[in-house]
Amino acid sequence: MKNFLKSENGRFWILVTIVSISGFSQGMLLPLIAVIFEQDGVSSALNGLSATGLYIGTLVIAPFMEPQLRRFGFKPIIIAGGGLVILSLLLFPLWKSVLFWFFLRILIGIGDQALHFSTQTWITSTSPQNRMGRNIAIYGMSFSIGFGAGPLFVPLVSIFEALPFIISGLLCLIAWLLVFFLKNDFPETTTSAMTARGTLGRFKAALVIGWFAFLPPLGYGFLESSLNAIYPVYALRQSIDIAMVSYMLAAFSAGAIATQLPLGELSDRIGRKKVLLMALFGGAAAFGTASFFESNAWVTLGFFILAGMFVGSTFSLGISYMADLMPRELLPTGNLLCGIAFSIGSLAGPVLGGLFLELTQQLSFLLLIAGILLIIFTIIAFRDTRISKAATE
Repeated sequence: MKNFLKSENGRFWILVTIVSISGFSQGMLLPLIAVIFEQDGVSSALNGLSATGLYIGTLVIAPFMEPQLRRFGFKPIIIAGGGLVILSLLLFPLWKSVLFWFFLRILIGIGDQALHFSTQTWITSTSPQNRMGRNIAIYGMSFSIGFGAGPLFVPLVSIFEALPFIISGLLCLIAWLLVFFLKNDFPETTTSAMTARGTLGRFKAALVIGWFAFLPPLGYGFLESSLNAIYPVYALRQSIDIAMVSYMLAAFSAGAIATQLPLGELSDRIGRKKVLLMALFGGAAAFGTASFFESNAWVTLGFFILAGMFVGSTFSLGISYMADLMPRELLPTGNLLCGIAFSIGSLAGPVLGGLFLELTQQLSFLLLIAGILLIIFTIIAFRDTRISKAATE
């Protein structure tokens, strides 16, 4: 057992476990707080604004992450991030206040950014090119499993309001302890012109090479946060039962889990762009069609499964797409920008979703998600990757 934990395979599965537990805490936290605030009479706009705390935290800390990773290595950053998430989760029951919970969500965002940036970069830096799609798909699938299980714990709030927070904190603690078995490692560095320019220079180089590869994580961030933070509010106003809302969100994640690995392996064989376009268009079509059947919750749940099967892989596919385009020494920068793009999308999701509910009474919330996915599909479909490559030569 000790040898397995210290092996490369053991390290990979420990990192995957950490991501799944982190996904669980996020998947539970978004709908849980949305439901609690809605039942307490908090407006949908303020509800959505409160949910942005998580993503404000990720954006605030993002510019400082890469230099620290290069200096201290992967393991210390994961330990620091995980510890902050656990502490914050256990502090939620102490005081129910919109402002206090907003502050705790910022802290969780900082911790999650450290966790995801470190684990994601560690995996992409050590994965062979012909297995990049598979490994990142497993990474994404583990997050989806955790994220999908999270909403199922929301009904526990009716037993004891603090219970979901306590369970999530303890599960994160168990996964966090596994990190101490890992041997520390550092990202690859070179003396090339791109990496010698400093953080801002590396950001610019990575953006020039593959800015369009950051759009799928941005779109998935918007989808995930708006679906989990705002859709429960929309569904409650449509007289859909809280338990059914939890099943719908879990159904989306179940669809994503079912196809995450097959789509990742398919992208290894036929190319990231083709699979990405198929996923984006299929997800937009599923959400758009579901908007016409919302009067039947079970039919809507079926479309959530279908949408998850398509669009649930866009984040991991986007990371693999980025890793194909970036030089090895720019992988930490590319992974960080993927995280920033995801955070920007996640930040916009609750805000725009909340405003959408306030300003539109007749349109389905699912049409907003379908529209965002179609915009990203169009940009990637007509973007020639050779233009970006030529700009760096």
